[in-house]
Amino acid sequence: MTSTAPRPTPDQSDEIDLMELAGHLWAGKLWIAGITAASLALGVFSVLRATPVYQAEGLLQLETKSGALALPEGMQELLSGDVGTKSPGEAEMAIMKSRMVMGEVVQGLNLQILAEPRPWPLLGMLPVRLGVPDLLFPSRRHGNEAIAVSVLDLPEALLGEELVLRITAPGEFRLTLPDGAVLEGPVRRRLNLPGAGGAILVDRLEGPVGREFLVSKQALPDMVKELQENFGVSEAPKGSSILKVSYRDAVPERAERILDAIAQAYVSQNVSRSAAEARNSLGFIDAQLPKAEAAVAAAQDALNTYRQAQQSVDVDYETKALLDRATQLETELNALSLKEEELKDRFTVNHPVYQALLQNRATLETQLADLRKATANLPETQKEIFNLSRNLEVSQQVYVQLLNRQQELRVVQASTVGSVRIIDTAYASDIKVAPRAGRILTVSLLLGLVLGAATVFGRRLLNRGIRGAQELEKLGLPVFATVNFSPEAANHRRRKGALPIMALTNPDDLVIEALRSLRTSLHFGMLDARTNTILITSAAPGAGKSFTSVNFATVAAQAGQRVCLVDADLRKGYLRRYFGRPKTAPGLSDYLARECTLEEVLVEGPVPGLSVITSGRFPPNPSELLMRAEFEALLQLLSERFDLVLIDSPPALAVTDPVVIGRFVGARIVVARHLETMAGEVEAVKRAFETAGSTITGAILNGYKVEEGARYGGAYHYYNYRYDYKSDRG
Repeated sequence: MTSTAPRPTPDQSDEIDLMELAGHLWAGKLWIAGITAASLALGVFSVLRATPVYQAEGLLQLETKSGALALPEGMQELLSGDVGTKSPGEAEMAIMKSRMVMGEVVQGLNLQILAEPRPWPLLGMLPVRLGVPDLLFPSRRHGNEAIAVSVLDLPEALLGEELVLRITAPGEFRLTLPDGAVLEGPVRRRLNLPGAGGAILVDRLEGPVGREFLVSKQALPDMVKELQENFGVSEAPKGSSILKVSYRDAVPERAERILDAIAQAYVSQNVSRSAAEARNSLGFIDAQLPKAEAAVAAAQDALNTYRQAQQSVDVDYETKALLDRATQLETELNALSLKEEELKDRFTVNHPVYQALLQNRATLETQLADLRKATANLPETQKEIFNLSRNLEVSQQVYVQLLNRQQELRVVQASTVGSVRIIDTAYASDIKVAPRAGRILTVSLLLGLVLGAATVFGRRLLNRGIRGAQELEKLGLPVFATVNFSPEAANHRRRKGALPIMALTNPDDLVIEALRSLRTSLHFGMLDARTNTILITSAAPGAGKSFTSVNFATVAAQAGQRVCLVDADLRKGYLRRYFGRPKTAPGLSDYLARECTLEEVLVEGPVPGLSVITSGRFPPNPSELLMRAEFEALLQLLSERFDLVLIDSPPALAVTDPVVIGRFVGARIVVARHLETMAGEVEAVKRAFETAGSTITGAILNGYKVEEGARYGGAYHYYNYRYDYKSDRG
């Protein structure tokens, strides 16, 4: 049946009680301690199994190009770089991590070849740290092995595949390919792989016989990516042009070697990049020199031929002055043409430097045009000599300029040192940067505490069992006794065979003391009862009603009362196990079936004054037997003969038997187990009896755990509970 509790008030639902939260945590301290210990254990395991990582560090400086040499202005411009460039730190850091630099390092150090001892599955470095002997798993890593492979040529299909190399004898090995092919040979000899079209050369191999190694060759892009992930570069401080570089690896020496190689590759490309402009200009000059030389020869021949034909040797002073001026202008225009070829690779047409060159050339061309007009009035012979002489002078000047420029650019190319300086070479200390044991253990500790607290609160949210006597009282049920939790009593539910009576084996236990106090409570609770018969039931199996019935009956008998204990659970009754009765012994079911008399089913208990009627054989129709008039008559008869009659019945939410019995007894008591029995279950039991015309007299809170008895609050959620409670007959 379903029952709904009233909604909590806003104060009840919104108020946070810190003492209540503290009580929850203290009650679940064992859970928190256990989860924290497990979390710390996992943290220690992760630290011990992880491969230690070391870091090599270095320092570089980015310098501004300067014309430190006593070179002409044009050469200084080539050395100085672009004007107005900001701090190149970010661009240079990107270049250092580029595939160009990393690829050169991978190929230079032959990093594509990987060879390492065969690791332990899941355990990682833990066996190495613990010093596991070689006799245990001799093929795995133990820390006393070493390998170096300088040549491993594999076809593209085998790139990334791990080949197993096993030491077969001192200085000899066996290599197993993925297809099952085997290659055997000695160290320091190049061996061709069978059918794979490759070769291997092992330079160093140390370790006991049977030790295995994993050898592979990785693709170049994969190794470049791995280097990029382990490499770090930063500008510290920002804008200082000081680059701090680092590299992480499991071997400190290898980290230093790789970081130095990265720095050298970066410096080399920087020098090459710095000399690129001079190299490009030199190529252009070298291509123009043969043409300029041919032009000088052609102009010389033309002038000599004309003079011989006209028999003219010289020109007058005025003509010579015009010739010199025209030659000067032509020379300057040619120089601007050379300069323009260099500027095309550095600036766009709209750049101020490029625009200034165009404006200067336009001015010179205007002046040259004016000179040509001035020579138009010269005699024809002088005019021709003037033109030919001018061509010769210009050709000679251009040739000389190209020769000078060629020498200048060669000096520039040879003197280029780049704009990067290595301040500190790579150095790796013996301090591990990973795993960080302190940080991992701290995080594990905090995580364990958080998960432990979350588990405690989660259990509280999921387990809405009775948490105190006040919850039963809110349901309108007086609590006759609160029985403390006892590990010995809890074990009774899991034991098989004969069961001990705790009131006899451990009479001083707090559980038994609580049951003794129950006698007084029941004395006042049954003042208005019409008979001295008491029904003891529960909402669900496992609440401890049978344990309570047996021990309370024993305690009452020890106090001098005549007590009769009746096992009315005709489906799973097991009170017989407390009194050593066999399963086939006659009992209540046999009496109600008119197969036995009362004297045949009524047996004496282990203490004077205690009599017991067990359940007997499990019948197919227990409810029908309990509804017979014989059962009511039996209770009246027992009530006359005994001072107290206790009836142990099945769980009330599992079957209707307790409701049927409840009509014939003087009191009805429900047993609720602390933190397990739901408040909704007790409410459902109460309404079931009320519907049948009887009421629950009171309750017993069983298995009360003092350490979890802190104050609790909140709303209750009730549900419809039904249980599978099948008969054990057969």
